[in-house]
Formats: sequence, C-alpha cells, structure tokens
Amino acid sequence: MVGRAARISSDDIVRAGRSLGMNELSVKAVAGELGVTAAALYRHVDGRWGLERLVGESFLAELTLTDDPRHGIEPHLLSFASQLREFVLGHPGIARYLQVLFPRGEAGRRVLTDEVEALVRRGYTAEAAVVLSGAIASLTIAVTASEEHSITIELADADGIGRERRSAVAGLEVDAGLGAAHAVLPQFERGTYVLLVLTGAIRGLLGVAPPGRPVADIITDLAATQRELQGWPSAGSPA
Repeated sequence: MVGRAARISSDDIVRAGRSLGMNELSVKAVAGELGVTAAALYRHVDGRWGLERLVGESFLAELTLTDDPRHGIEPHLLSFASQLREFVLGHPGIARYLQVLFPRGEAGRRVLTDEVEALVRRGYTAEAAVVLSGAIASLTIAVTASEEHSITIELADADGIGRERRSAVAGLEVDAGLGAAHAVLPQFERGTYVLLVLTGAIRGLLGVAPPGRPVADIITDLAATQRELQGWPSAGSPA
C-alpha cells in the first residue's frame, strides 16, 4: 500500500525556513527539513522567489521602528538607519533579501509606511518622504551588508583575516604617500565607523532634500550636479 504524502502548510514552511536562516534558505533545504519533496513545497510557494518572500517577510514582520517625537529630522533619520542596521545584523542573510527588492511584501510595506508617516509629521510630502526614506534604507542595507560580510569572515577565519589586516597596515605605514596620513588617523570600532558614514550620508541627503522641497526640484538639482561633475553641458547651453 502506498503511503499518504506528508501534509504541510505555509506555517510549516516558514518555521522550517526560519530554522535554516536566510543564508541557508533554499527549496531543497526546506523540503529536506520538512521531510517532503520539492514538489510539495511548490504547492505553497512560487519557487525560490516565493520561498524567500514568505520567510523573509516573516523576519521583517519583527521590525518595529521607534519614532521619538523629540527628534528633529537628522537625529530621526540616524535613528531609523541605526534601528535598521541593528535588525539586519541580528538576522544574518536578511540584507541580501532586502537588497534584491524593498519593499517586497506586506511587512516591508509596513516598515516603509511607518517611516514615511514619521517624515510627513516632520514636514515632508508623502512622495518626498518615500524618496528620502528609500535612499536611507538602501544606503543602510548596503553598508550593513558589507559589515555583515566582514563579521562572517572574521568568525570563519579570525587568524587569517588578522594576518591580512596587519599586512595591509604595514603596507600603508611604509607607503611614501599614505604612511604619514595613516599614522595620524583616528581608529574607530567598525560599528562607530559605520554610523559616522551613515551620518555623513544623511547630512548630504538633507542638503538636497530638506522638508517641503518638491521631488521634481530634488531630482533636477541632483541631475544638474551630475552633469556638472561629469563635464556635461548644462541644459539649454550650446553643445
């Protein structure tokens, strides 16, 4: 007598996927975890993309942004970036999921909506808030993905990366052009350095996208600067 196929649900898939983690997530791995065939999973998810979205959104549902009403725009955006970075570091592999497309599902839309509403309360139009929050999120995710990669390498081979780092520093110290400058640079822990970079990026974005400025003006300003930096003729000028 042929045995009855195992019955699974979307909740079972999420549970198995979360147990594996985003870095190890695949249709084959989840099927193995549940003791079913890949075909059984395809009845519930649309292949790899659907599986990633199902499990990734379940993780993202845990991200609840805190908005301190006492914060002005700059500290608010830094808080937003800091909370997003902390969440990404706490969920290995979620950075890759977010980099592919954000927002990708209901949980991502909720996160973006919460941040857009926070910026609207600070004087932005909804469309400008979408642009600004999207830019901050993209920068934060990218920088944190790099940070996560470095952490992963250090955990896998601390001795090896330690030797590489010492070799790189030694090369800088004896370099005629870089040695003197490197010697006087302050040393920061990785987390502090990341936040300094994000703070600088936020200040730059606020310079071109202050509250009340229309999105069309922001884009025009950035495009004009791009043409200038690339040596292109300004709009309306002779070629």
